[in-house]
Amino acid sequence: MGIIGTVMGLVMVLGNLSDPSSLSESIASAFIATLYGVGSANLLWLPIASKLKMKDKAEVSAMEMVLDGILSIQAGENPSILKEKLKTHAGSMLPAEGKAEDGAAASGRAAVGQS
Repeated sequence: MGIIGTVMGLVMVLGNLSDPSSLSESIASAFIATLYGVGSANLLWLPIASKLKMKDKAEVSAMEMVLDGILSIQAGENPSILKEKLKTHAGSMLPAEGKAEDGAAASGRAAVGQS
C-alpha cells in the first residue's frame, strides 16, 4: 500500500509535469500513500510478525525437545537422565515472567515457613 501508492503518485507527477496545478494533488497522494504504508506497517504488520516469530521459536523449541527425547530413548539412556534432560528443555520454553513469578512465589512461601 505505501510503496506502491508512492510510486504511482510519483508516476502521476511525472505524467502531469506540463500542468503545474495538478502537481500538488499528485504529490499529496504520494505522501498520503507513504503515510498509510508506514502507519499500517508499524501498527499492524510488525506486531503480527513479532508474535509469529515468538510462536515459531516456541514450536521449534518443542520439536527439539521431542527429538531429543526420542533420540535419548533410542540410545537407551537411563530414564532419570532423560527426565533431567527434558526438564532443561521445558524450563527454556517457559516465558521469562513465568520463571520470575515462580521464584517469587517460592521465596514468599519460604519467608512464611511453608514449602
